Amino acid sequence: MIELSDMIRELRQQLTSALTEGGDEAVRFEVGPVEIEATVAVSREAGADSKVRLWIVDAGANGKLAHAQTQRITVTLTPKAKGPDGSSTQPVLIAGGEVDGER
Repeated sequence: MIELSDMIRELRQQLTSALTEGGDEAVRFEVGPVEIEATVAVSREAGADSKVRLWIVDAGANGKLAHAQTQRITVTLTPKAKGPDGSSTQPVLIAGGEVDGER
């Protein structure tokens, strides 16, 4: 299992790669809201600095997590790129070739 934060971090890296690779392309695409739907297991760590964590559940792992509480969540993210002055107000424009398995 991976944490929800790790999944979002990887999504950010993939979008950044697409942005960088498409910088000089003639055709670019504006990225609109990105919707992530996942099944998560909720766990709480014990101790003085306890925190709640959300773990992404693989469809095949449901039997292993029979004792855990799982929820289906949808997270909508709207990517923004830093502007020349450091502000985060520009839309993200990406381009690039098709990747195997991409829809």
